[in-house]
Amino acid sequence: MSSGVFVVGLGAITAIGNNVAGCLAALEARRPGMGDMHWLESVHRGEIPVAEVKMDNEELAAACALSGTGSGRTALLSLIAAREALEDATGSLKDAGIDRSSLRTGFISANTVGGMDKSERFFADFLSDPRKGRLRDVVQHECGSVTEWVAEQLGIRDYMTTISTACSSSANSIFFAARMIRHGLLDMAVAGGTDALTKFTLNGFNTLMILDRGYCKPFDENRNGLNLGEGAGYLVLVSERVANSMRAAGHGGKYYCRLSGYCNANDAYHQTASSPEGTGSYLAMKGALEGSGLQPADIGYINLHGTGTQNNDMAEGIAIRRLFDPHFPAMSSTKSFTGHTLGASGGVEAVFSALSVKHGLVYPNLRWQTAMVGLPFIPERAFRKNEPIRHVMSNSFGFGGNCSSLIFSKD
Repeated sequence: MSSGVFVVGLGAITAIGNNVAGCLAALEARRPGMGDMHWLESVHRGEIPVAEVKMDNEELAAACALSGTGSGRTALLSLIAAREALEDATGSLKDAGIDRSSLRTGFISANTVGGMDKSERFFADFLSDPRKGRLRDVVQHECGSVTEWVAEQLGIRDYMTTISTACSSSANSIFFAARMIRHGLLDMAVAGGTDALTKFTLNGFNTLMILDRGYCKPFDENRNGLNLGEGAGYLVLVSERVANSMRAAGHGGKYYCRLSGYCNANDAYHQTASSPEGTGSYLAMKGALEGSGLQPADIGYINLHGTGTQNNDMAEGIAIRRLFDPHFPAMSSTKSFTGHTLGASGGVEAVFSALSVKHGLVYPNLRWQTAMVGLPFIPERAFRKNEPIRHVMSNSFGFGGNCSSLIFSKD
């Protein structure tokens, strides 16, 4: 069994940028992506802010080099980010003299809404007249069809599967890919997730009364809820054998980092709430540390799950206090920029975490003002570069108590 899994490619599209460079520039400029609904058709337009990608479906299709908009928004976002990650990795492999076609490659992708955006449009037409609506608009309704379509566009045929575990979905995709690589079943994997905004999602979260009518402020005592967002984020992971070949060719500098630890835990406390004691969060972080062979003091930065809801932030904070007290690393929630991208969040934040390790970055927690009662730490408020960070933890905690933590380390 190979022991190492390395990150050699990154791709992302969110409300703050149409690629990795755009997202990073927005993070440094402290430029959030929330605003009034533009593409999403909803009775809540003008009332509830969201973090939409700044392109309509026709523009997304054009960015994918596709004619027409036959595919749903979730699939288009996925293809843009996954292709960026794969092209990023392919350049490094080519420089090292490695033919990508010789590698057993998998596509392991997450989402929670599938093609629901197109299904919603079909249903509206169908309700007005059962003879209206095109059935082709519901072809990508279920989550797995999105993965299959994107894998076909990327030319990945060795292995593909879909993960859907709520907000931890794409973090689970990443560590499932790592397990397959470590067990010798794949040489390389494109792993992460995607999700688009839909009326069903917005209405569901609104019913739970956890949407902020302003811009969210995670880990603030006066937080009022989350902002929904959309996007996609993917990593390209390779085996230690492939990584060693790249090193031998003198291209080790292209590495972003190593995926050194990961763990999934489930406290099964409630369908839509974390346990008050943060049990699942604690077990996920502790398990990731144990898998990496690290101690809490080794972590230099935590990309918090940090949704901005009363329950989630407190549960995560209690778990962090239990595990890291009295020495807390720098930490922040980048959802204060991107909104909560649901099934894509673990992938998007894994991209940000890999960049954090590579370049020593700490991201600001926007709009934070007041420390949470009972927590002996506060989130970071400034963007910092060239910090001596060797290990970054990224948290993704989902509905149903499904909690996952990833750890990225300098090689």
